[in-house]
Amino acid sequence: MSNNNETGGAAGQKPGNGFVRPGIDDRPDLDKALTPEQKEAVSRLAVPLPKKAKSEDSAASVGVQETRMVAESGSPVAAMASSVDAAVLDPNSAFNDMRDPMVSADGHRPSKTEIVRLGVGFTLSAVACAIPWVALSAVILQQVLENIDPATKESMLGTINAVGSIVALLANVIFGTLSDMTRSRFGKRSPWIVLGGLIAGLSVGLIALAQHSFPAILVLWCCAQLGYNVMLAPFVATMSDRVPDKVRGTISGFYGAGIAAGQTLGNVVGAKLNDNGATGVTLGWLIGAAVFALIGIITVAIWPREGSNVNEKREEITAKSVLMNFRPPRHAPDFYFALVGRTLMMGGYWMINSYLFYISQDYIYAGQPHAKDSANALIAVMGVITLVVSLIAALTAGPITDKIGRRKLPVALASCLFAVGILMPLLIPTRTGMLLFAAVAGLGYGVYNAIDQALNVSVLPNPEEAGKDLGILNLANTLSTVIGSVFTSTIISISKGMHHVTATPPSAYRVVFIVAIAIVLIAAYLIMRIKKVK
Repeated sequence: MSNNNETGGAAGQKPGNGFVRPGIDDRPDLDKALTPEQKEAVSRLAVPLPKKAKSEDSAASVGVQETRMVAESGSPVAAMASSVDAAVLDPNSAFNDMRDPMVSADGHRPSKTEIVRLGVGFTLSAVACAIPWVALSAVILQQVLENIDPATKESMLGTINAVGSIVALLANVIFGTLSDMTRSRFGKRSPWIVLGGLIAGLSVGLIALAQHSFPAILVLWCCAQLGYNVMLAPFVATMSDRVPDKVRGTISGFYGAGIAAGQTLGNVVGAKLNDNGATGVTLGWLIGAAVFALIGIITVAIWPREGSNVNEKREEITAKSVLMNFRPPRHAPDFYFALVGRTLMMGGYWMINSYLFYISQDYIYAGQPHAKDSANALIAVMGVITLVVSLIAALTAGPITDKIGRRKLPVALASCLFAVGILMPLLIPTRTGMLLFAAVAGLGYGVYNAIDQALNVSVLPNPEEAGKDLGILNLANTLSTVIGSVFTSTIISISKGMHHVTATPPSAYRVVFIVAIAIVLIAAYLIMRIKKVK
């Protein structure tokens, strides 16, 4: 037997006879040729074999007993197959990323028709929910509170938003987790989506009967928040369950476009209803009640029917197992960067949009006659501008990010663009400044909404707990409302106290704009800290 020098020498060197064996003698030194990132990727391909305890009695092991039972059944091939040790997949192995991108997390390969139905359901629900929600919260509710007491309208609005957001925060996590644990012939998401819509609709409808009582409005608005989030948590988790990776960005884009379109149309609808006085305000509550009560049923009907999961495995339900299901994910820094980043971004958004009617009336048209009518007209025009730019952004950003395979950078850039939009009314405190805000911030928000949900799904540490983890991520929606309401109402209250006035001084909103810009830019920085998503 010849030695190494006679047959081939060291890797990368010619053997003694001068003949170079392709792929053997001319292969590079991998330690020098591969980058550290490539070495890490290669190491992830390792799939460890299961380790047996040294003291385990092989005759009593599960594998041996299973082999014996199959062998006794008279199937030698099956017995031989079951006797072979099977490798246990490492959750961190790159092999797990080699799944078919057109198969959803529930193991189903949806047809083109089913994908279209999913997209239509997500988009329609986003539009239908956003229109009444924004019309009521951003215009109608603010008019109702001004009718109750103009001097404390901002504080009342801040209290309603803050308390309602706490209710929404708890409901999002609780019902997202409960939907993960649900087993029924209608699936685990659909029952909650229908139930949540009915609760929200009933609560909003009752507000129409209690428009002169702040305590009643507070309680009923919290009930509406409860129902809305009972519906929202499993609704968003459906994107993780049933939408394949390959088209998730596109459907997320349509979903984002629906939100953007609905929110801008909500401002327009709210302003038009508000122009009709008390009749329009009451009609707004009743329309909202009908939409929320029906939208869950309609969405579930449009989607391909969710299959029964009665036979799906589930841990025994005990007090401990229930509490463990509410545990936030551990060792998942990207998850928390996405959570805090979205919270701050949406906090900046709600600092402005929750008070859009008051900003238009008390900042842009401060001291002018017919300020309320001018504010309603301005909001309607802004809504049209925002609708156009956000739809263009949302419908193009999703497919583009699917094609280039990037989520993180576009989300961060969209946040920066939104901050530039907020700068417009700060530098130009006129109608023109607000229209520029609608165009620039609307573009940024449209791109953000198109991609952010796909980014959130990409940072989930465990697909089996998608409902719970997305419920935690959706805490950003509720926490951001708290941030927006508390920050803006606190700034305005301090400003009123410093100036010893009951009317809101315009200078207070300049501070609001500056704080909103700062937290939105911090949000963009945190999104860029995410490492496992491009």
